Amino acid sequence: MGDKANAHPGAAGRATAADHPASVRNVVLVGHSGSGKTTLVEALALTAGAVNRAGRVEDGGTVSDYDEIEHRQNRSVQLSLVPVEWDGIKVNLLDTPGYADFVGELRAGLRAADAALFVVSASDGVDGSTRMVWEECAAVGMPRAIVITHLEAARADFEEMTRTCAEAFGGDDPDAVLPLYLPLRGPEGPDGHAPVTGLTGLLSQKLFDYSSGERKESEPGEDQLPELEDARNRLIEGIISESEDETLMDRYLGGEQVDVKTLIEDLERAVARGVFHPVLAAAPAADGGKQGLGTVEVLELITRGFPTPFEHPTPGVTTIDGKPREIKACDTEGPLVAEVVKTSSDPYVGRVSLVRVFSGTLRPDETVHVSGHGLADRGHEDHDVDERVGALSTPFGKQQRPVTHAIAGDLVCVAKLSRAETGDTLSAKDDPLLMEPWQMPDPLLPLAIQAHSKADEDKLSQGLSRLVAEDPTMRLEQNQDTHQVVLWCLGEAHADVALERLRSRYGVQVDVVPHKVSLRETFAGKSGGRGRHVKQSGGHGQYAICEIEVEPLPGGSGIEFVDKVVGGAVPRQFIPSVEKGVKAQAAKGVAAGYPLIDVRITLLDGKAHSVDSSDAAFQTAGALALREAAADAKIHLLEPVAEVSILVGDDYVGAVMSDLSGRRGRVLGTEQTSGNRTLIKAEVPEIEIGRYAVDLRSLSHGTARFNRSYARHEPMPAQVAERIREEARDS
Repeated sequence: MGDKANAHPGAAGRATAADHPASVRNVVLVGHSGSGKTTLVEALALTAGAVNRAGRVEDGGTVSDYDEIEHRQNRSVQLSLVPVEWDGIKVNLLDTPGYADFVGELRAGLRAADAALFVVSASDGVDGSTRMVWEECAAVGMPRAIVITHLEAARADFEEMTRTCAEAFGGDDPDAVLPLYLPLRGPEGPDGHAPVTGLTGLLSQKLFDYSSGERKESEPGEDQLPELEDARNRLIEGIISESEDETLMDRYLGGEQVDVKTLIEDLERAVARGVFHPVLAAAPAADGGKQGLGTVEVLELITRGFPTPFEHPTPGVTTIDGKPREIKACDTEGPLVAEVVKTSSDPYVGRVSLVRVFSGTLRPDETVHVSGHGLADRGHEDHDVDERVGALSTPFGKQQRPVTHAIAGDLVCVAKLSRAETGDTLSAKDDPLLMEPWQMPDPLLPLAIQAHSKADEDKLSQGLSRLVAEDPTMRLEQNQDTHQVVLWCLGEAHADVALERLRSRYGVQVDVVPHKVSLRETFAGKSGGRGRHVKQSGGHGQYAICEIEVEPLPGGSGIEFVDKVVGGAVPRQFIPSVEKGVKAQAAKGVAAGYPLIDVRITLLDGKAHSVDSSDAAFQTAGALALREAAADAKIHLLEPVAEVSILVGDDYVGAVMSDLSGRRGRVLGTEQTSGNRTLIKAEVPEIEIGRYAVDLRSLSHGTARFNRSYARHEPMPAQVAERIREEARDS
């Protein structure tokens, strides 16, 4: 890194199928929206020779792939793969969305990658969401490097941003985050701003000038070397401190000059182990150029410093019935274990699955076993099916280049897996296996929808099933209490994209309706009622009279029916009829149309007719008796209360606590956690947190997370309950 001259790949940078895992690097790009991830991917593709300046494929194709990449990826809502080749290494670049609503795509990228490039804008800095992703990567030891972009901005300061990154990402060891290069600036312009035209390698002490659009290497002047000394010495000490040679630091401090080749080898090992995180700079190529500033250095870091798939442990694997299965990491001859990390629909070829192969070799036209488990709560049915693999290809823009195979460690697109969904495992049909799922964020923003027309209603079910098959972060609910179809999303942008995909991909127009919370009713005190159903209007009459008493029970008791009839006032065969009638009425509600719960209904007395009494008559009388009892009693409306856990930075604890108070929340306690964060536990009525996923993000500047679980139903405040009753009467 930094000691190579004008490096070029041995062939044009068109990456196809890899033949050995050692020649693959899987890299995910992480950063907030607008940090320059997609621009960096395009610049790397241009430098690697995958596209030329006009955006045309180097093999003479006529499709403007470069423009297509820009069009697709600037939507910034889905994971995108761009494979390139550099120095004989296939580099799979996974560009992830920067919006918090599409964190599911980010997690898919992290699952598929072996290392991460954190892209930080010199003008915007490091946001809270990026810090949290860094901590997630640190927790699993994923190698990471930082690329600073937007150096052309008027207020951009590479040195200051490097210090910011060290503070944000370095933790207890800021010397683990250090630059490998310093910007080389040209003459000041009329505005007083000196543009960055190249880089100075701190280890190689070489200058790399990009001002012409081509990387040109030169030696620094004697007057330039002193400016590099402090930064170079700090970098060397940072590398040596992570060296596996424990004697190296003592020798260095004793005055021994450490060979640059040794330093670079130690640097590469430290990066691959995830204990040292180099900082680089990058920018698109100047007009007419083929190499953007710093892109050669980034590609060198990826191919020489980032780990091969051999160094990525295979996630846990079991048999279908849950027995652990030992799988050797990245064994091309081992049993097939692959995972669908992304599912999308192409208007020309149908469903396309982006697959990471962890073991074995995947080939077109073979039959594989598709296993999907563990997402039933999100509208995904568990399934175990055999499917024939369609064509394998590697993507670039709107072209799909066919490949003959995909070995362990590589990524590939698979056509026509009609049953496979994101997160599913592909394995040999005679040796079905299942990979442990990756962590999925909980969708906590409800979107209640209904078909716009009868024609849409006919297509709605199929459209929704395809939608959730593509996106496991979305949960589909058919609420039996409110009779609503609810899509649970991660945020407003996620919901907007879901609606647009339903309309444009699946031809389903839906209307968004207010989301209803599952309320309940109960009696506040004891009450009695008499149900009289007597009709004599020619023919067979109806006769049933019953008297009941209703009293409240503790929460969670449900409906309890007690028979205390004496003397046969209500014949034995009709007592179950009364019970059926009161329970049917309880399910419909007695005040605002919500189910009645937690009461004991006691049948005390009644009357029957030897001819005109019937099952139906006593069911009706039971329902009438319950309604009469409710008319003379105070009825509580019960609302569901959620137990909420919120992880928030200490700076925002006060704002979050105040907001919870305004939502009728009760704080149960707080707990200090690592990273200057606080865990707040509270109980909050669900009717108050329908949009909490959006509001909390705004309150905490995107740095807080929360989860919720149902606790119980409890009485609403009188004024809120009255408003609900008025709405029920008006509807």
